Amino acid sequence: MVHHQRCNVRLHLHRKCTFMPYEHHGSDATGLEYLDGLYGYAMVLTRNHAEAEDLVQDTYVRALPAMDRLRAESNVKGWLFKILRNAWLNNLRKRRTDPVIAWTDEEDGSVREIVEPSKDSYHALVSKMEKEQVQAAIQALSVQFREIILLREFEELSYDEIAKLLDCPVGTVMSRLARARSKLRVLLKCTRSEASVGKVRSEGLR
Repeated sequence: MVHHQRCNVRLHLHRKCTFMPYEHHGSDATGLEYLDGLYGYAMVLTRNHAEAEDLVQDTYVRALPAMDRLRAESNVKGWLFKILRNAWLNNLRKRRTDPVIAWTDEEDGSVREIVEPSKDSYHALVSKMEKEQVQAAIQALSVQFREIILLREFEELSYDEIAKLLDCPVGTVMSRLARARSKLRVLLKCTRSEASVGKVRSEGLR
């Protein structure tokens, strides 16, 4: 059964062409309804299609044997995301030549102000920008900010769920998310400005 599901996961993964989770395949009590979201998360962490596929496959291989032991009230989605993140961290530890990842939520020795989500909404930006520009801007962020944006804005995990997934306080989640949104807003403004300049130049050549 596990081998069959492993092959099924691989077949689903071969259909992916972007890091954003768009379509959803039916649930079959094995957590495959979260496949798109997990693949998107893996792409955000790795920026590599092959590595992302391997991470998702490894996640299901680890999770499937324990799936029938989960309680009815278990947060399956959060559990699967946690398995994937741990697998990614384990892969990083194995790569001894890679630089040590040191994430901090303090810059210049001071803690940034926590911005209320409703005052700095990602969705307000999306309504004004092309999705391609948004995707490019998110990819330009560092991994910690790509991760927090995806978990909150695309997977719609609660602050508590993200805190448990990242093993950090809720306050850290809110602070990191505020900073990620701020950096994303700057990137999108730069992209819009560059696009406007390009449009003016193009019209001037006509």
